[in-house]
Amino acid sequence: MTEYGRGPGTEPWHPEDPLYGDAGWGAQAAHAGQQYPYGGQPQHPQYDGWSQDQQPHYGGQQYPQYDGHGQHFDPQQTGQHPHPQQHQGGWDATGTHGHVPYAADPGDPYGQHPVAYGAEQPDLYGTEDAYPPPQPPGHRDPEPDHDSGWDPRGDDDHPVPPGDDDGTEEPAERRGKGRKPVKSKKGRTGCALMVVVLVFGGGLGGVAYFGYQFYKNRFAPAPDYAGSGNGETVTVEIPKGAVGADIGRKLKEAGVVQSVDAFVSAQLANPNGKSLQDGVYTLQKHMSAASAVELMLSPKSRDNLVIPEGKRNIWVYEAIDTRLKLAKGTTAKVAKQDWKDLGLPSWANSDKDIKDPLEGFLYPSSYAVAKGMKPKDVLKSMVERSNEQYKQYDLAGKAQDLGLNSPLQVLTVASLVQVEGKYKHDFGKVARVVYNRLKPDNVETAGRLEFDSTVNYLKGQSTLDVGSVADLRKIADPYNTYDIKGLPPGPISNPGSEAIESALKPTPGPWYYFVSINENETVFAVTNEEHNRNVEKYQEARKQAGN
Repeated sequence: MTEYGRGPGTEPWHPEDPLYGDAGWGAQAAHAGQQYPYGGQPQHPQYDGWSQDQQPHYGGQQYPQYDGHGQHFDPQQTGQHPHPQQHQGGWDATGTHGHVPYAADPGDPYGQHPVAYGAEQPDLYGTEDAYPPPQPPGHRDPEPDHDSGWDPRGDDDHPVPPGDDDGTEEPAERRGKGRKPVKSKKGRTGCALMVVVLVFGGGLGGVAYFGYQFYKNRFAPAPDYAGSGNGETVTVEIPKGAVGADIGRKLKEAGVVQSVDAFVSAQLANPNGKSLQDGVYTLQKHMSAASAVELMLSPKSRDNLVIPEGKRNIWVYEAIDTRLKLAKGTTAKVAKQDWKDLGLPSWANSDKDIKDPLEGFLYPSSYAVAKGMKPKDVLKSMVERSNEQYKQYDLAGKAQDLGLNSPLQVLTVASLVQVEGKYKHDFGKVARVVYNRLKPDNVETAGRLEFDSTVNYLKGQSTLDVGSVADLRKIADPYNTYDIKGLPPGPISNPGSEAIESALKPTPGPWYYFVSINENETVFAVTNEEHNRNVEKYQEARKQAGN
């Protein structure tokens, strides 16, 4: 066997070689007067078809050869014409070519002939570089698909044989299909380069911007005003439980500081910064963060009204009058007339015997009360604060679990705990005494609370000497717990958070009585006899104290 006219080779020509059976070589080499690769005539022709009556032979056996028209002959019989009637422009026994012109082959992957065969045309394969020596089968690098567009499975001009070595037929979708010619990449490369430049340029801009933002956020100082303010005062209310960042946001919203980060840094830098408390502060706008922290630590900024825990409404009304420089009784009159317009919850004050509809709804806290404000606005802000707190405690949802009829009764229990419990560490046990006395099977007090605090409330006083039990039961008043059974109609004070929490979660125990002997000791008893012994201790302690 030979390859491209180079002379005998050491290995047989393999039918799987991508150029095996290509009519382009044989047809082009047959043109009279054409230049042949490596000089001379080709030693054997190449064909583009398969014979249907011969099979290829490997290793010393014969391979079927073709004439480009489906006819075959034996290449060793170089002087014979197996089918002379078919030689119209095909190969003959002498290796010469007839001169019947062919039409230009549009599917020719190598020649790309612009004119018919047999016409004058340049030899596109006339240099040695155009014909690198072929490698033997098994050692040749695979041909890239995009160089020639040739499909080894065949195309319309090079049909695939009807069967392979095992007799199976080639799938229909693989017959008669070739690869599309590859378009020039110059235009696409230019467009791609332009896109890369634009994307890369935009990316550099984006990286620079975000890099600057990262640097500014991480390393640059936080924005901050200079000085101690611009002279414009503003009142800022800091809620309970607020920490550095929360306080900073409140101040920024009010225009006091320029940024939250600046305030937090100033608070951490101040040795007393962590001692900032909730309340209402009078500050100036456009203050430096350091000056704002310093002023908030000073009593001068606390220009507000503080409502202590357990105070009755009558005390709150008088304090508002004093702060607003109003005539005594002005705020109490507003409360009595406008209580329905202050935003009380729907479950409040449902009992007609309630003495003050706002009792228990002026939540203990710090409020901004300055000259020029109206009493109604001050009361409304206090009711709003109460609503917020009671929603957080879910008084409405927990009343039934405690055996009470309404959230108002929960608030009433909390007000009793606030007044009766002298010390907060005893609030849980005091609450348990209240619930034990409310039980229907209570044989110790027969369902009565018998609290002095309720008598003091209805009398508008605050004293330890309320009189004898016999005299107290003669007082006809719905708040007289020595006479009525159960809870009074409504709260008797404004309870704080500890009293409310104790009313919601009383300490378990069997107690029905308690008495505070001194500020460090409150004793609880189950029976009346035990309680009487504790009362004697209490009276002895008072004598020693000179009371």
